[in-house]
Amino acid sequence: MQRIFLVFVVMMISFTTVTAQTNNKLAAASAARGKMIYLQRCMVCHQADGGGVPKLNAPLDASSTVNGSDIAKLVKYIVKGLNDRIEIDGEFYANAMPAADDLKDQQIADVLTFIRSNWSNKAGPVTLTQVKQIRSKLK
Repeated sequence: MQRIFLVFVVMMISFTTVTAQTNNKLAAASAARGKMIYLQRCMVCHQADGGGVPKLNAPLDASSTVNGSDIAKLVKYIVKGLNDRIEIDGEFYANAMPAADDLKDQQIADVLTFIRSNWSNKAGPVTLTQVKQIRSKLK
């Protein structure tokens, strides 16, 4: 009985390790695709270092909004854009952000995964499922 239990424990540890490695590889691939989208669509306003432009374009690096758990807010900003003056971490930004509603759900997940895992950001990836669920409620 102990031998069966030991085999079971070893199998579960192996499965957990393989699953974590697979998830890390998927997140890295998503971030790599997201980087290309960021360079093409976001960098001009948010800058190469994610620092934004003071009083105009919000920084993405070290932003509590980017690193927070409210993924819906981030998806909404991308899909609907933003025309209001916004406060982030005690600073105000007034430049309008155009909607990027032409981006596919996977592209949104990818660019958010890139943003949330780059520069000093250490937030988790955004999944296709999350974006689909959030986007369906925005319509």
